[in-house]
Amino acid sequence: MHRRSLLAGTTALAATVRLAAPALAQPAGARTLVHVPQANLTSLDPVWTTAVVSRNAAGLMFETLFGRDESLAAKPQMLEGFSMEDGARRWTMRLREGLLFHDGEPVLARDCVASLKRWMVRDPIGQTIADRLGSLEAPDDRTLVWRLNKPFPSLAYALAKTQPSPVIMPARIAATDPYRQIQEIIGSGPFRWVPDEYVPGSRAVWARNDRYRPRDEPVSFCAGGLRAMVDRVEWQIIPDAGTAASALMNGEVDWVDQPIPDLLPRLRRARGVTVGLLDEHGTIAVLRPNQLHGPTANAAIRRAMLAAIDPEEVMTAVMGTDRRLWRAPVGFFLPGTPSANDAGMELVRTRRSPDAVKAMLAEAGYGGEPILFMHPSDQTFYDAISNVAVASFRKVGLNIDDVHMDWGTVVQRRTKKDTVDKGGWSIFPAGFPAAEYRDPVFATGIRGNGAAAWFGWPEDPVIERMRDTWMETTDEAEIKRLDREIQARAFETLPYFPLGQYLPQAGWRSALRGLLKGPVPVFWNVTKG
Repeated sequence: MHRRSLLAGTTALAATVRLAAPALAQPAGARTLVHVPQANLTSLDPVWTTAVVSRNAAGLMFETLFGRDESLAAKPQMLEGFSMEDGARRWTMRLREGLLFHDGEPVLARDCVASLKRWMVRDPIGQTIADRLGSLEAPDDRTLVWRLNKPFPSLAYALAKTQPSPVIMPARIAATDPYRQIQEIIGSGPFRWVPDEYVPGSRAVWARNDRYRPRDEPVSFCAGGLRAMVDRVEWQIIPDAGTAASALMNGEVDWVDQPIPDLLPRLRRARGVTVGLLDEHGTIAVLRPNQLHGPTANAAIRRAMLAAIDPEEVMTAVMGTDRRLWRAPVGFFLPGTPSANDAGMELVRTRRSPDAVKAMLAEAGYGGEPILFMHPSDQTFYDAISNVAVASFRKVGLNIDDVHMDWGTVVQRRTKKDTVDKGGWSIFPAGFPAAEYRDPVFATGIRGNGAAAWFGWPEDPVIERMRDTWMETTDEAEIKRLDREIQARAFETLPYFPLGQYLPQAGWRSALRGLLKGPVPVFWNVTKG
């Protein structure tokens, strides 16, 4: 097996965010919550990147105008209230009093306008809003007024999304080019970033924001009264799953985000450790192909590549044999939601022999060109996906260059639109937040808007037109028909390869209280006994 190691990503954050020399870690105590995230943290800009670990970090520091509760309903968060008029074409939003950024400056409506306009450039949902936007103005310090050319009744739900997050930051920082990372980390959330204690690839630290004023409401996931109950949140980056599990059992850390399934029985038997499901929607495992150049730009080759993979084999490698923890095969919408259907799913339901897939590749015109697979070997779940995919691809004669690298390098390299010989890529694994894939509007991975699409940059005007029609349709039968047509088209063009839905468990010290359920690990409301 040909392997190359690329380990540059661990220093990327230090290069982009103003950081002082790292200080020694402080000992954990009752006022410090020590967490092991599911990946190394290489970017703190939740608009520039969609990396899950960056999304999780953003929740500590930044707020959004609306927050989702445990049922995923959108509730005012930075707002004291809002109104919707003119058939969802005019929205007026009023900020709460007393909102302050971490530097002590007040949060003003113009900060929100600048932040949201930056977000709308990068996020597929934001792009949808921008396409309908007549104006977004701040007539005074606490008021935002949206005027839309077309109705968008899901605006509140969109502004509560977590990935990429429509976070609010000072206008001077939000003025940063959306395709460049911000250089200062200043939000208004319950915790603030402590740059002096950041150690690339090892530790990240946040401190309680004493200026934060929580809402006077019960907390539910990202909505209500977000109260920081500890003084510090410390992330320890521990790539080795066994080492992380041992640290949890020994009480050296308080919470491991996603221990690997093989270790769950051991953790369940451990004294003082609790294992449970915090994210009841889980993750959609995918492969994202580059559609700009190379073999993966050919839709027929993409279909043959997906046909080479057994989704059940992928999910077994990721989560083990317990079928309660995964579902495969899946389509392009979250199973169990109204948009979910079976159109086009014969591509993932029918198992084909290697010879049959080789025939598909030959008919598609594949001539043995190299395909560079970005293989994040430090990410347990993505490593498992990669191992199965690479073996499956090679079995049918695909010329796979299996390039092992850390996840931070994948996050950086996937932004490159160059050809493979100039530092580009062909395909990589990812995990989409399943809670977002409820319908064609929020299932952003299917977007076919070319240069504005997520990394891979598929261009599909057909699916874009159907998506626009879906948003304008109120007839339930027509919506169902469009759901099927959109999925059938997605299985034809394959903006990504849907491989299955998996439900990672979390492990934490039993002395922790107040952990909240939701698609994102959140650090408010948590106390240590």
